Amino acid sequence: MTRHGHYTLGGENPPKSTYYEQGKFGRMFPMLPPFATDTPTVRDALKELGEKGGVMDAADEADIVANPNLARDLITDPALNANNPNNPALTAGMTFLGQFLDHDMTFDPTSSLERQVDPEAIRNFRNPLLELDNMYGSGPGASPYLYDQSAGGQGIKFLVIEIPGAAAVSAGGFVRFDLPRNSQKTALLGDPRNDENLIVSQLHVAMLRFHNAVVDHVKSDLGLTHPGEVFAEAQRLVRWHYQWIIVHEFLEKTVGKPMVDDILADGRKFYKWRNLPFIPVEFSVAAYRFGHSQVRPSYRSNFGPTPADINSQVFKLIFNDSLPDGPDPNDLRGGKRAPTRFIDWQTFFDFGDGNARPNKKIDTRLSTVLFDLPGFAPGDVQSLAQRNLLRHLTFSMPSGQSVAKAMKLPVLDAVHLNDLEPLNLHNRTPLWFYILREADVEEDGKQLGPVGGRIVAEVFIGLLQGDALSYLKQDPGWTPTLPSAAADTFEMTDLLRFAGVVASL
Repeated sequence: MTRHGHYTLGGENPPKSTYYEQGKFGRMFPMLPPFATDTPTVRDALKELGEKGGVMDAADEADIVANPNLARDLITDPALNANNPNNPALTAGMTFLGQFLDHDMTFDPTSSLERQVDPEAIRNFRNPLLELDNMYGSGPGASPYLYDQSAGGQGIKFLVIEIPGAAAVSAGGFVRFDLPRNSQKTALLGDPRNDENLIVSQLHVAMLRFHNAVVDHVKSDLGLTHPGEVFAEAQRLVRWHYQWIIVHEFLEKTVGKPMVDDILADGRKFYKWRNLPFIPVEFSVAAYRFGHSQVRPSYRSNFGPTPADINSQVFKLIFNDSLPDGPDPNDLRGGKRAPTRFIDWQTFFDFGDGNARPNKKIDTRLSTVLFDLPGFAPGDVQSLAQRNLLRHLTFSMPSGQSVAKAMKLPVLDAVHLNDLEPLNLHNRTPLWFYILREADVEEDGKQLGPVGGRIVAEVFIGLLQGDALSYLKQDPGWTPTLPSAAADTFEMTDLLRFAGVVASL
């Protein structure tokens, strides 16, 4: 087994016996037992908990045949959100930024829902760092197909493709771009998961164009001319501004600024290693899957040619498994290129124009469309909730209660988990479910609670502190240098403006 680092149970100077050799996946709490033995009875209980129509199903209206305007109404009609409430503290785009970050950190195509696996033996096909290798690939030399080889691109700008016909259905004739694709419409990019849905696909395009704009900035404003030097400096600026957004926007909004400030000032208590960082399964299998509860059943993807006219605006379900997989299906699945398949970011991030829409609260209810995921073979588990819960068995995950006790944090009162009593999971709750319920109980679903928030924040900050090239390692006092709406900061709205992907409405 390849060994890349160490982890500890916590504390600044733990005894030597608490260090364990680690692969790129591992455990924050290796001494904690699994929440349950993998038996048919337990598997059936988890499947019942995560089934369509079960405890975790938000029971959204789903009959788009009976109501052709359902995708729009799920956004505009408050009555349809009663059982799946909006989160006033987070806009819709933060969910997909979170998905993009996940794809930058981890990629495990080998583990199965059916067999127990040892996380230390699993190879992470993504470097456990926040360095955008899902975008840069292996660089211009080793991944030339990702880069524009024309005179204008010099092999150091990313290749993006104008969407035919999109300008005609875009406000002001704004030119829209897609990922480069081969003749079979497969996207050419560093991580195929970034084409899973239209929103993350277009976010990847925005990041590509952000890099291209920074290349121009490095040439015109910094005076560099050699392609290699231009690329290296542009890549550093892109990575550092992206990492700043992770710490000072994504994390602060997801776990709360006080927790971020505490970890930056006083250090990490639970996520530690000796040599190189790793991805804890408590994070990847449980805590960081909080974003699944934030996904809306539908989104306004763009405003069309006449933004003031609601009939011009494009509303679609995020997924609709009942649709045939045509060239332009009426949902937001990825892998397609068509004139209306582009994103107006004003819906997803707050540009101060009143157009931003919220995501869903962090709680134990998932949008109904996530219980019928498209693209699976007959007999496969299609419910996202069931898939997440079954991973707790295959990875021998500890219970939420035991993790809270190990972190010396308050354990949720039994009254807050009494809906799990019929399944015998109320005293040994799967960590993912526990963290979602904790956020709902402790923070009204607006951000993660103390257990989930600490795990997520420590891992993100730890990965950056373990990266020799990150801004937190090289220059912790650095502040962004690219143009922004407010001094000494840089947010997603600033990135999208600089990238030139925001149309005037």
